[in-house]
Amino acid sequence: MVDNETGATAGEDEPKRMAIICWSNDLDRVWPVMILATTGAASGLEVDVFFTFWGLRVLQKNNQRVTGKNWMQKAESLVDRGGTDHLKLSKVHFAGAGTSMIKMLAKQHKVASVTELMEMAIDVGVRLHPCQMTMDLYGLSTSDFIDGLQPTLGAASFIDMAAKADIQLFI
Repeated sequence: MVDNETGATAGEDEPKRMAIICWSNDLDRVWPVMILATTGAASGLEVDVFFTFWGLRVLQKNNQRVTGKNWMQKAESLVDRGGTDHLKLSKVHFAGAGTSMIKMLAKQHKVASVTELMEMAIDVGVRLHPCQMTMDLYGLSTSDFIDGLQPTLGAASFIDMAAKADIQLFI
């Protein structure tokens, strides 16, 4: 609908929104999530990222080793270490050599690390949402996570948020 006095379209002043689901903690999936989130926010988009399943581990403090309440949750945390400093490539990992090489190449080409991008995302207003159901599944609490996160969300709340977004991505 066009305003006859200003000629502006209704809703034109509202910022565009982007909603991203981060379900993996593979370096080659998390890096694009954080690059797109920070670029979107820097371009004026309102950006929400929902971290679920293995992606939730990305929000974990780098020095938080064992998490969970029961032996299964604790065992899972030992096998799948959380934090941005511990991300590995999904392919060409080569017992850590592939991950080290891609990080070296990124540094040579001045590509920000995932840790740097996460800090930048928080600084530019990207809203990072932990999934409540996955927290319950893994036995995680908010004290296991980095600072600067939004309150936890359930899937239904994120779907409602994503339905209102102009751009939705599942990475």
